Parts: sequence; C-alpha cells; structure tokens
Amino acid sequence: PSQAQTDRDAVHQAALDYIDALYLADPARVERSVHPQLTKRGFWKEPTATAYGQQTTMTYEQLVKLASTWNAKKTQDTSIKTIDVYEVLDQTASAKVTASWGIDYLQLAKYDGRWKIINILWQAHPSR
Repeated sequence: PSQAQTDRDAVHQAALDYIDALYLADPARVERSVHPQLTKRGFWKEPTATAYGQQTTMTYEQLVKLASTWNAKKTQDTSIKTIDVYEVLDQTASAKVTASWGIDYLQLAKYDGRWKIINILWQAHPSR
C-alpha cells in the first residue's frame, strides 16, 4: 500500500484503540494511541436533561485511569462504534469517533513515526 493508505490505516487504528481502551477496560490501548500531552475537553449532559450541565477537561493520566475502570464490570453498551477518518496529511490528521458516551473529534499527529491522539473535543449524544 501507499504511504498515504498506511497512514490512514494507522490513524484509524489509533481511533479504534482509543474506543476499545474504554470499552475493553484496557489502558494499554490508551498508552499505544494517545500522546502523553493529551488535552480532552467535552460537554456532558444527562440523557433526560435539556442542556449540557458540565464541561469536563481530562489529561492523559486521567484517561489511562478511566480506561482501567469505566467498563471493568462490562456493563456499558459497547455496540456503538463508528470511526470516520476525515483527513490525513503527512504530519497531522483528524477523525471522528462515535461511541456510547458521545461523539469525539480527534486531532492526531505523527510522533517518531507513530500516530497519536493529541487533542479531543467531545460531547454527549444530542437529544433526539
């Protein structure tokens, strides 16, 4: 495959590792796919609420910890898993993941030849 396809596949894999880190309670997948200087910001609301009640900010360390506990008892819905890779350049990329908790927009960069998620902006699923 071409370098462009190889990079696109690697970006997709990083996004998949991110979702599966939480779904499978596997923090090693965070370590593989997320840069230690991650900034994750998002907006959460209860499913019955009409407004987003809280903005959250998460670090890499907090994400690693969350990955080990969020679905450790395998009680979360893991059936929602969509990855859309929007653009892959030679050094930066963008993608979107849709998971049970919401929609995450990922910015990735290539560090030492490996694609890593460096920024995440997310929100809970919109009311339907």
